[in-house]
Amino acid sequence: MRINTVFFDMGGTIETFGYTKEFRLENVHVIKDCLAKKSIFLSWTDEQLVEAITKGAKDYLLWNMISHIELNSANIWSRFFLQGQLLTPEELTPISEELAFLYETRLFYRAIRPEIPEVLKKIKKLGFRMGIISNTQSFSQVPFSLQQYQILEYFNPIILSSEYGWRKPDPAIFYHAAQMAGLPTGACVYVGDKINRDIVGAKRSGFQLAIQIKHEYYDGIKDEGAIPDAIIDNMKELIPILEQATQIVKQTPQSRNNQKVKAIFFDAGDILYHRPKKDNYFQKFLLENSIFLNSDFEKQRQQFKELAFTGKISQADYYLNTIKLLEIQDEEKLAAGMEALRKDDDNVKIIKGVPATIQKLKEKGFTLGIITDTAVPVTKKLSWFDQHGFGGLWDVYISSKEVGVRKPNPIMYEKAICQSGFKSNETAFVGHKNSELEGARASGMHTIAFNYDEDAEAEFFIDQFADLLTLPILQK
Repeated sequence: MRINTVFFDMGGTIETFGYTKEFRLENVHVIKDCLAKKSIFLSWTDEQLVEAITKGAKDYLLWNMISHIELNSANIWSRFFLQGQLLTPEELTPISEELAFLYETRLFYRAIRPEIPEVLKKIKKLGFRMGIISNTQSFSQVPFSLQQYQILEYFNPIILSSEYGWRKPDPAIFYHAAQMAGLPTGACVYVGDKINRDIVGAKRSGFQLAIQIKHEYYDGIKDEGAIPDAIIDNMKELIPILEQATQIVKQTPQSRNNQKVKAIFFDAGDILYHRPKKDNYFQKFLLENSIFLNSDFEKQRQQFKELAFTGKISQADYYLNTIKLLEIQDEEKLAAGMEALRKDDDNVKIIKGVPATIQKLKEKGFTLGIITDTAVPVTKKLSWFDQHGFGGLWDVYISSKEVGVRKPNPIMYEKAICQSGFKSNETAFVGHKNSELEGARASGMHTIAFNYDEDAEAEFFIDQFADLLTLPILQK
């Protein structure tokens, strides 16, 4: 697949940054001045405030390296940076963006890498688009810095965790960036300084290349988890890598050109995996607590499930609301019930033949994607696939949770087709429900039924997943 776009990290990549305690002591007055606008006066000395902010930032980083969630800045400052001051997010909301911006621009020293302007000109001349994927609590710091460096014009899209809500290394933000660029992730390169965030995230989301640029800044977290495709000290070293990638594409026979189908999209549940013991832990929870379901339970549960599947409530809220239907008041029992539902969702088994077949389809040059109705976060589902060796092979990931609608809504299929870069009749959908197969067919996709319901209608039917490799429509 031809590389089309180069995405960059911001801090540590486009720019160098750092701080010293002395630097922060000289500038921390801007934080105090900002708080004073809302008549918030701290009892801390400047040194105590610097220590609190520095510790809060480390604690927050540790928290979101596990959760991958980017809290809004009011919550970051209330829960972490000003912990112990008993300030609510509501009190800080009017000034929270200013606090975030001041923290990122006045409590760090930042400087553009001197070679960047020249490198960006050369990348543009080579015909590549460029974008940014950055972890940041502020909405405005990255655009502000790019404008200050006079390079803002080069980047589109600019994806910020503060706007999206998920942070690197979560693959969701990488898939989102590729979708905003209208590209499969296999057509993208990512350049960043951190292995544990930049390289891990890019590789898990199927970016064709993940390149590390060295930057001297230690944040207290061991930097490991993946092997970069290249390691560079200076951004000028990126140019020959991109030139070589372009030459390889030119020299490689385009095996998909004389093939009818060039991209294959899969439903996930009951196609790539299934849950052999559905509701096993939940039923055990009911039995242990002598709880009997009323006749309306399943209908009410499905209503909450619909909200979770379309992103209107979180997966955790779906669990909580479901257990509350049982009229349980005890906090420990509520937590146990939610844990039972979580275990049931995680109790998946990969369907026979899937890992090897997906790997072979990828080797044959197909663009591969998932179109799934789910409340499960991208990173969780990919972790199931990672364990079986096919987690980083997906070029497109369309989730109802992200899009806000479910199949067979045409938006789900159209987004996948558009991002693949192919015409609808050059794509195929593998599913099991007739409604979802009908939705794919209405969008102009070829349809393949596997593990199918009795009423399923499709162009092709397969009994084993590996039969995909012998379907005439997938041959040259």
